[in-house]
Amino acid sequence: MKALHKIGYGIAIPFLMGMAACNNTQNTTTAMNNEEKKLEVKEALPLITRVGEGPIWDYKYHRLLCIDTQGSLFIYTPSDGKNREIKFDKVIGTVVPYTEDTVVVALKDGIYKLNLNTEALTFLSAPEGGIANNKYNDGKCDAKGRLWVGTMDNDCTPEKANFFVYDGKEGRKVLGNVTISNGVAWSPDGKKMYYQDTPTLCVSQFDFDEEKGEISNRKEIIKMTEDLGTPDGNTVDEEGMLWVANWGAACVTRWNPETGELLQKIDVPALNVSALAFGGENLDELYITTAQYYMPEDKAGNYPEAGKMFVVKPGVKGLKANYFK
Repeated sequence: MKALHKIGYGIAIPFLMGMAACNNTQNTTTAMNNEEKKLEVKEALPLITRVGEGPIWDYKYHRLLCIDTQGSLFIYTPSDGKNREIKFDKVIGTVVPYTEDTVVVALKDGIYKLNLNTEALTFLSAPEGGIANNKYNDGKCDAKGRLWVGTMDNDCTPEKANFFVYDGKEGRKVLGNVTISNGVAWSPDGKKMYYQDTPTLCVSQFDFDEEKGEISNRKEIIKMTEDLGTPDGNTVDEEGMLWVANWGAACVTRWNPETGELLQKIDVPALNVSALAFGGENLDELYITTAQYYMPEDKAGNYPEAGKMFVVKPGVKGLKANYFK
């Protein structure tokens, strides 16, 4: 999530909550926090980002890709502890793996291929066509290699943004009237897609047609309670459970998407938790990005590690990432 601060966090959320009604929202008391599970959330690497986002494990090349939305891509290889930074002159919304020497990024004004050897950008598409003050935000690829990516307005203007799918040839709008497009993930069988328009506080589920690249039958399956902040990034584990990064609530949560039941809560030492992804050679490590920016002044001192990337072993494995094709 980026820029809810632009319209005032306390004002924005009550106003935007009225934009969507959520059904099936069983926030039960069965959730367990990391103290009960005795999980250790550790610093993944000595790095402070302004707005860390978009982690994804590039399993073919044994590296973690992630971004600082303010203009940096990071390539981290746990085997040697090296972390390379590539800087841009514009904001970045997402990164997805492509080949060993190339990744695909969504920058403020469009989708590009990035040559990791030369750091040269090659423009691919701008499916939104250019709407004043809008920028591309979170995105992921489906199993066929299509990139699903959305936009948002810098000032979080309600319902000004959109959600697109890009198949390598053309982009197509699949949702309109979006405010902050975030969190794209699929069920293990590929038949469901999970998506979040962050200020609505809801997680949406769609039926997904993998062959056609189409979504249908939208259903709001989870609604965040006030103590869980707002839903930012998401990912799915091998058991089909949905993990959500809880911006403004210093935690990540695990949910049953079929019942809406809250299964687990892991505390994170940063207030604004932005995204998460399973990684490591066994896909049993959960990488969690956070933001240093946009904290209320009265809470900033409570989170000296804000902006760091963290890692925890939650006791379940994730799914392999999909590559751009």
